[in-house]
Amino acid sequence: MRAMRPEMFKVPALLAEAAKLSRIVQRDFWQKLLEFAAQIPFAEDLAAAYYCATDPVTPGRVRGVLMAALAYFVSPFDAIPDILAGIGFTDDAAVLAMAFGLVAKHLKPHHYARARATLGLPERSEQISEAR
Repeated sequence: MRAMRPEMFKVPALLAEAAKLSRIVQRDFWQKLLEFAAQIPFAEDLAAAYYCATDPVTPGRVRGVLMAALAYFVSPFDAIPDILAGIGFTDDAAVLAMAFGLVAKHLKPHHYARARATLGLPERSEQISEAR
């Protein structure tokens, strides 16, 4: 009989957790973003991350990283509560920056274009670089 490795048991748990995070983000992301968009200087980046994470051509591991970062944004249990004026979203920005550092090449100009359109921001006259 073949020996079972411990990591074999982790895949279903990881898939279940990813599905849970995806459901949370799908349910709560836009409501929270639109509620606080005026207070969040990185709202466009959050929306672009959402569109990248839900893009079927985005690799699964990239979608997982972005969904985890977006779920942290949506979560009411932050290191710094979002209701604190001026500093409430700094932890969210740090988590998003870390996620972007890992997956930046997968955030495409069309993700940003959709984000800007959804948020009602004017189109950019210059091209957004692929490495943003």
